[in-house]
Amino acid sequence: MSEAATNNGDEEIVTVNFKVTRSFLNEIEDTWQGRGFNSRSEFIRYTLRDAVEHPTFDRDELVALLQAEEDFREKRTISAEEARERFGTDDTNE
Repeated sequence: MSEAATNNGDEEIVTVNFKVTRSFLNEIEDTWQGRGFNSRSEFIRYTLRDAVEHPTFDRDELVALLQAEEDFREKRTISAEEARERFGTDDTNE
């Protein structure tokens, strides 16, 4: 487990405060509870640690990923066959 999630007694634990919109806080609440974290703080530590250790996505990619997740949840997706027909490709390598 990462140092961000546990304290081995060697480092001081500090409190960090930041502001978010109410709607974003609601999204955070739904997310940490839906993913099985024990607390909002645990989820935020995990997310921040992951962002620091694996800075592979830029903001635009994360926005696109969140939009894709929302599209999936709202059933605004199409099958691979429909996409091939819509975009005129005959690539059937799956």
